[in-house]
Amino acid sequence: MAIPKFRYIILPFLRQLSDEKEHTLKEIEGALSAEFKLTEDELVQRTPSGRMSIFSNRTGWAKTYLKKAGLVDAPKKSYVKITKQGLKALSQKPEVIDTHFLDQFSSFREFQYGSEDQVTQEKEDVSENTPEESLESSYQRILKDLEADLLSNLMNGSPAFFEQVVVDLLIGMGYGGSRKDAGQALGKTGDEGIDGIIKEDKLGLDLIYLQAKRWKGTVGRPDVQGFVGALTGKFAKKGIFITTSNFTQEALDYVKKLDCRVILVDGSELVRLMIEHDIGVSILATYQIKKVDSDYFFEE
Repeated sequence: MAIPKFRYIILPFLRQLSDEKEHTLKEIEGALSAEFKLTEDELVQRTPSGRMSIFSNRTGWAKTYLKKAGLVDAPKKSYVKITKQGLKALSQKPEVIDTHFLDQFSSFREFQYGSEDQVTQEKEDVSENTPEESLESSYQRILKDLEADLLSNLMNGSPAFFEQVVVDLLIGMGYGGSRKDAGQALGKTGDEGIDGIIKEDKLGLDLIYLQAKRWKGTVGRPDVQGFVGALTGKFAKKGIFITTSNFTQEALDYVKKLDCRVILVDGSELVRLMIEHDIGVSILATYQIKKVDSDYFFEE
């Protein structure tokens, strides 16, 4: 049979997880290709960009949609598992799981349309969007999913790997001199709340002190204040506190009143910077939107 449309892959994907065991995406893709009786020629058909197969692309997005709806979870890197909500959805015996079915879950609606306040308006406007607006909306959904996946990978990795990500990011942003110097600096001091020191520029004219921690809970003022105290002990004027979590408003207000310069980078900002500076991501496809150049065709 031909490669199924995306909407017809989501339910079979969820059924593959009904045994409540952990499975890799590769395992599920193989099982689905057998279920759909896809030929080798069909399995190698590529997306318009040529970067990946159509079937792999649709299977990957089936996982994304199910995860955003809370029907599957990623308990560890590269694995997926059905949730209680996913089992409940299967018990409803739906004929198909598509966006209309998934709209019943608030987490999916927020992923698809933005905040809950925007959901109704987005649904009303969807038929009136220009092609450029529709493309931008799709791009934003892809970007949000990428940010979530990056953050998940950071949390599932080791502390040493997280430190290396911070090193690569700061170097990508122009800090730290060489990768070797930066790598030696971070994670070596462990001195009273300071995780590392990195050069502000390639010549090392100034130093920046770092705190880089993977957190699950919100980072409050006491944690930031401890870092500032460590900076004071070093007579340092610049510091960066990087976390995979977020900061309380009290912590954000606190750093605004300091004599020294302290930048707080939460998980959302961290993954945005990683995407901007190509850390841990690769380009899947590039699209250029062009229009007729009226000046070119103007004749006097």
